[in-house]
Amino acid sequence: MLNWACLRLLLVLVFSANAVFSGTIVKTLPGFDGELPFTLETGYVGVNKSELFYYFIESEGNPKEDPLLLWYSGGPGCSALNGLIYEIGPLAFNITEYEGGTPQLKYYPYSWTKTASILFVDAPVGTGFSYSTSSDGYATSDTSTALQVYHFLKLWLVDHPQFLKVQLFVGADSYSGISATIVVQHILDGNGDGNWPILNLKGYILGCPRIDGQINENSKTVFAHRIGLVSDELYRATKESCGANYYGVTTADSACYENLKLINKCTKDINKNDILEPKCTWASPEPESEPLARRSLEENSEDLMILSTSRIAPDFWCHNFNYSLSYVWANDESVQDALNVTKGTIRDWKRCNKSLDYTYDVTTVLDYHRNFTSKGLQALVYNGDHDFTIPNVGTQEWIKELNLTIINDWRPWLVDGQTAGYLHNKVFRTWISFDIRNCKGKELVTRHKSTSEGNVIKCSIDLFITILSS
Repeated sequence: MLNWACLRLLLVLVFSANAVFSGTIVKTLPGFDGELPFTLETGYVGVNKSELFYYFIESEGNPKEDPLLLWYSGGPGCSALNGLIYEIGPLAFNITEYEGGTPQLKYYPYSWTKTASILFVDAPVGTGFSYSTSSDGYATSDTSTALQVYHFLKLWLVDHPQFLKVQLFVGADSYSGISATIVVQHILDGNGDGNWPILNLKGYILGCPRIDGQINENSKTVFAHRIGLVSDELYRATKESCGANYYGVTTADSACYENLKLINKCTKDINKNDILEPKCTWASPEPESEPLARRSLEENSEDLMILSTSRIAPDFWCHNFNYSLSYVWANDESVQDALNVTKGTIRDWKRCNKSLDYTYDVTTVLDYHRNFTSKGLQALVYNGDHDFTIPNVGTQEWIKELNLTIINDWRPWLVDGQTAGYLHNKVFRTWISFDIRNCKGKELVTRHKSTSEGNVIKCSIDLFITILSS
């Protein structure tokens, strides 16, 4: 058997001619008072012409035995800092006391890192602090992103062999549900071919994921009607004129197209990530109209001017105000120095990079999930009940397409005696379709606290949602 030094060299030669492993332990961060109460490592892994930046946070429980979760955000082009700060990580901005300057960070005690080590990666190249060593290295796609992330993961694990023995989960949200699904398939294929190192894949976690373009787009019209955004009459007329298919409609289908325009008129000014919240936009241009066939999953926070001195600061609960703090923090030179970002590689950090040279070359990964049902994997899929970008009705629809056996029917999930959501279990080996009630956007799904603020979502060894109360 190859020793680790030889194996590491072999993988470097295969995946990158000049791969550099630059991981460094970060003990302090600008904006955080004192030393970090957890182990944070940041760095780059070279994959061909790409230098992929990562944040690795070791489990605060038992890192020698707790699972390892690979996580990257949607967009495509949204930084993994989204997941770390706004979703499942142990840090959060202290927005209520922000008065300018470097935003203050606080410890978030309900992080998934309580019981899992999480490897956050800025993927694909051009996202967050990830960069290419050549100008022609930024072109990417659904398929190339998946391969890039797979190679990144193998190289990182060779450099951190102590985590090869723990159970591995692949996680992503929103549009990255497409490429993350393909990453899982790459791992299965690599393990099946005996490619070293063998990855101890246990399952995957997908939050509000895009899986099938047609199902997702069709579900938006159904969701808009169910939630009361369009009238019964308009919905019936649209369903009849479109034949219940609202995907890829052109002007050739005039009646269907016109009805969909009316539905769009009813919904275009709502917050797509949480229909109950205002858009919280100030001095921002109106976004370009989205084609009916494929609407972008990116947030519009880059357009916001909410920190402008000429504007009144919004209420602190507005998510877009919280998002704006990430721009101030991540573009601070002292922050980039602390994170060991390579100087001169990122001139303007963006939470979601809309200018990626990206090709959408996969419309559905449903067949991959059909294949996974026979591989002994465990899966967790969760959705917000007021998410219009990836409606929960669409998620339920593609799961139904898998024809799984229900072992526990739809039932409420209680936290401190209150209904916090609904879930059901299906045989997949263990499939949990998890629909959150009153946790509207994907950040709220993962950041929602119980009434006693004493609960965390635990990625346990069996990947059941376990609620731990303090």
